[in-house]
Order: sequence, then C-alpha cells, then structure tokens
Amino acid sequence: MKIKEGFVLRTICGQNVISGEGSANVNYSSLISLNETAAYLFKELQGKEFTEETAVDLLLDQYEVDRDTAAKDVKALLAKWKEIGLSE
Repeated sequence: MKIKEGFVLRTICGQNVISGEGSANVNYSSLISLNETAAYLFKELQGKEFTEETAVDLLLDQYEVDRDTAAKDVKALLAKWKEIGLSE
C-alpha cells in the first residue's frame, strides 16, 4: 500500500488538512481533515510502501494502546483513505 503522490499535509487554523496538488490531482477538490493520530500516520507513511502492520507498529511505538485497538483503528483509517483516493 502507498499514499498517492501529490497530497500535502498542512496545518490550517490549528487543523491538520490534506489537499491534492499538481496535475495528477487537478480534479481532487476536497480537503481532508485529520486528527492528530491520523496526521502522525500520514507523515510517517508518506512516500513509503507500507502494510497495515507497519501502521499498527507505528501507533504502538507512539501511543499507549493495545495491539487489537490499534489494528482495528488502522484498518478503518486505511480503508477510508483508499475509499477517498488518498492511497492505493
């Protein structure tokens, strides 16, 4: 899995927001708001090939959470990213 190129994470008015940039995302007119945890994962995973397990391990390293909860949250987040065209 990989986050598609051309997406940029910015902080706007205290909110983590992803927007599409460049000709590949010219028709991408949405802004994606991320909470702090999702923004952390986006930063860590951007530009890299990764698996769900990679993202789970990142959460376990950064936060006090059990593996089952982290795995459930990562699965939901990555499914949403794929659904909205942020990852492939």
